[in-house]
Amino acid sequence: MISFKQLPIEAKAAVAAGVVFFSMILSRSYLAEKLDFRTRRWLLRLQMALFANTLMLMGSLHVWRSTVTTFTRSSAASSFCFMLWKIAVFMFLALAHSSFFTLLFLVAEEPYLFSLAAYSCLGAYIILIFFLFTLGSVEQAYKFLAGRGAKVGTGNKNRTALKPVLAVLLTVVLTVVGLLNASQPPAVNSVEIPVRKLPSTMNNLKVVLLSDIHLGPTVGKTKLAMIVRMVKALKPDITVIVGDLTDAEAKIIRPAVEPLGELDSPLGTYFVTGNHEYYTSDVSNWFELLKSFNIQPLHNENVKIVSPKSTSDWFCLAGVDDIEADVIRYSGHGMDLKKALRGCSSEHAIVLLAHQPIAAKWALQESPDINLILSGHTHGGQIFPLNAGAYLLNPFFVGLYKVGQNTFVYVSPGTMYYGIPMRLGSRAEITEIILRSP
Repeated sequence: MISFKQLPIEAKAAVAAGVVFFSMILSRSYLAEKLDFRTRRWLLRLQMALFANTLMLMGSLHVWRSTVTTFTRSSAASSFCFMLWKIAVFMFLALAHSSFFTLLFLVAEEPYLFSLAAYSCLGAYIILIFFLFTLGSVEQAYKFLAGRGAKVGTGNKNRTALKPVLAVLLTVVLTVVGLLNASQPPAVNSVEIPVRKLPSTMNNLKVVLLSDIHLGPTVGKTKLAMIVRMVKALKPDITVIVGDLTDAEAKIIRPAVEPLGELDSPLGTYFVTGNHEYYTSDVSNWFELLKSFNIQPLHNENVKIVSPKSTSDWFCLAGVDDIEADVIRYSGHGMDLKKALRGCSSEHAIVLLAHQPIAAKWALQESPDINLILSGHTHGGQIFPLNAGAYLLNPFFVGLYKVGQNTFVYVSPGTMYYGIPMRLGSRAEITEIILRSP
């Protein structure tokens, strides 16, 4: 029987990842009720960082072998430039690995340069791994089809060297494009949605949808202030924030949140939790902070939005807790649609705020009478090649969907980004939704 010491390092990393993953499940279930919030918060974040790093270790070994070890037998291996290249690759991998730990130590009013560099390297790392894998697969397919699987020659060596060079060049280009794309202000996307049972006096009501701002290591006060200015310029009747506003505790990042106090939509500003709010283990303090800025959390509850033209005309705006609260057993929280819709009349339109598209699907299965659901969470995949995974894992990916005859679901691609300050194959968005009365 092979001992743990005899396993290759990739296998050791896989075992370590499994151990960390098991500890995450254990702490989320059996230990959830026994640990105080602060301990749970640190434990959860540390486990997530360790899990991500153990998984990344396998990829990092492949990157090192492809971009460094491959060239150690070449004539340039002893050159000063190759030494610089080895240092650059090592620093790149070290920064990518350190990105997950910045959430523990480097969160403030504005992002630290180190955090921006670390998460930028993480984005480039994901792209590089994809291209190394893809080009390697193409190479193996070529060998198989050409019947040269066992032959090694000069041409084969050249192709082996070409693969990492091409992967690095593609990664550099796409990284620059992604960074430039994410550095632009969010696009304003105007969408008209017919809402059955919406009173005629509320025709053309304007709702501005924000989602996935992710205040934390790479998004700070300056970007939030820009978003608030853009929202105010649209002059919405209602502003809604459908989760993942933050990745940090309220006390630590409070100065960065202050621009939200400038939102002044006449019919109110409302908020529902996303999965990342629960990762902070600080939801109660966030609710209190948002209330101080006149933003009302909808914690499995609803409000009547009354027409400015007629007090007898209204629709029900409801919000549910994110489903992640149930997964991590966050005390006092969890999606409860019946509670959220309590008091909503079937004779009036219902608009539901639910962070994750899967929650939107569950809500429609339980209550098909909902007229409109506003969600986020997917980021539109945020960066290539994660787009495909986000598309496959969510029943609604991004944009407007019609479900049945009278229901619509709109999924925001996110107003900022999570961690990695890049956008590839997606665009940050502030959504201007015009509600139409039938």
